[in-house]
Amino acid sequence: MLQQLFIRNYAIIDSIKINFTGSLNIITGETGAGKSILMGALGLILGDRADTSVLLEKNEKCVVEGQFENNPEEVSGFLKQNDLDEDTLLIIRREISPSGKSRAFINDTPVTLNQLKDLAAMLVDMHRQFEIQNLNKSDFQLQVLDSLAGNVTLISDYKSCFERFRNTSVQLEKLVEEQTAENKEYDYTKFLFEELNHADFKENEIEQAESELKMMEHAEGIKENLSRVTHILTEGEEPVIQQLKSVLNGLESIKSYVPELDSLTERLKSSWIELKDISDELESVNDKVSFSEAEMSRLNERMDLAYTLLKKHGAKTTEELLKIRHQLEKKLERSGDLSNEIEHLKKQNEVLESELVKIASQLSQKRRAQLPSFSKKVNQLLRNVGMPNASFKVNVMDLEIPGTDGMDKVEFLFNANKTDFQPIAKVASGGELSRLMLIIKSLVAGSMQMPTLIFDEIDSGISGEAAKQVGNIIKDLSRQHQILLITHQAQIAAKAYTHFFVFKENRDGRILTGIRLLNKEERIKAIATMLSGDKPTPAAFENAREMMN
Repeated sequence: MLQQLFIRNYAIIDSIKINFTGSLNIITGETGAGKSILMGALGLILGDRADTSVLLEKNEKCVVEGQFENNPEEVSGFLKQNDLDEDTLLIIRREISPSGKSRAFINDTPVTLNQLKDLAAMLVDMHRQFEIQNLNKSDFQLQVLDSLAGNVTLISDYKSCFERFRNTSVQLEKLVEEQTAENKEYDYTKFLFEELNHADFKENEIEQAESELKMMEHAEGIKENLSRVTHILTEGEEPVIQQLKSVLNGLESIKSYVPELDSLTERLKSSWIELKDISDELESVNDKVSFSEAEMSRLNERMDLAYTLLKKHGAKTTEELLKIRHQLEKKLERSGDLSNEIEHLKKQNEVLESELVKIASQLSQKRRAQLPSFSKKVNQLLRNVGMPNASFKVNVMDLEIPGTDGMDKVEFLFNANKTDFQPIAKVASGGELSRLMLIIKSLVAGSMQMPTLIFDEIDSGISGEAAKQVGNIIKDLSRQHQILLITHQAQIAAKAYTHFFVFKENRDGRILTGIRLLNKEERIKAIATMLSGDKPTPAAFENAREMMN
């Protein structure tokens, strides 16, 4: 419930504060006095966009603040979800600075405009779910039938099941697309894998084969050099190792006389041992170097195959080729796994679709059961609000596949002047839409949670008995909901629990909007004025009293 509205520096409003009651709050006043300006200011805290053109004083900021209490449970959930403070009062504030910057606050915490809009939709019915244009939308029309049918739990179960069905359907579609793409490449992938698998390269084989080939190609020169070096070290007339041994023996015989020779002798001995080992290893290497025409031919064949595969796959080493072979193998295995996953998801989807159809059938039955009574009540109220020739009916058609709200397509049809029924958007005028929306709201008010309701001149184009009936409907609505209503009709104003009067006044040379709460006598005078003009007659006063009673 909107408890209080504070507006400062907006349009022709300097500063006003309005305390609303929880029932029917009527706002009246002369044309141009600023009634719609109030609604524009209220729109700011509901998420409307604004610029500096709304500033009365261009060097001061505009502030609009609303205090709400007794808020629905979903508001508490919204505050927790968005890490916002929760208190007894919910305070929403909007500020427009002279620079044009707009800021929004919920309980003094800065929020985005989208957050403000989301919260406002839970609090005030002016711009969102019950907007008059929603009458033309199938989802709103379904929502009306579901409210009348008491489908809250059933529609919640359906939406939960539908969400799971949609998720598995999307997943299934992706897997099928993936499988289709992989099937197109499967044969080629299999060929590449089998080609690498048949080649059967071992770790580092290509590098080792390349090294062996180089050695074979230079085998003769290698053996010649190794033999020569070995000969110098161990054979010949004066072998190096033998000469080094003689030097070592000479030093051994005199080192006891010269202390410094002891370490030098050890070093020389180590060199002799190392050189002897080198000589032995050189002989071993020389024995291994050999030339085999058959082996060389085999290695050349392996290298030709290796170069072909390396080039084909853009690889440079044996390790890279082996990695590519592993990837191809995994890709082939994935193709088989996809088939299993797809089959599993298909079965899962069949179960979910069967459950969806079952719940949708229950929804459809309960919706269709409401049609006769709903249409009858709407048509009766249409006559009461000044549309005696108008008719209303609901057309429900079956959908072939489950949708987001079931398997029904609902269409509200309207006949304004006893002609053919057509969709509401094609035949109903703005005034007719307003009254039709009011009628529907009154019928679902008890079964559909609605926030504060705001009507801005919903009585346009009606008078007399029709205006009286509109007032009765609104009065009935106000027993369960807070209502803010701007009206020019005395018959409606007379139904007010609280009556505000908007006026213009000259204050310090400026024309500004003011608003005041009327007492009983002031209300009688305001209603009498609405009936007969600026100078109401005694009959008008009497009529006003009678209407209020």
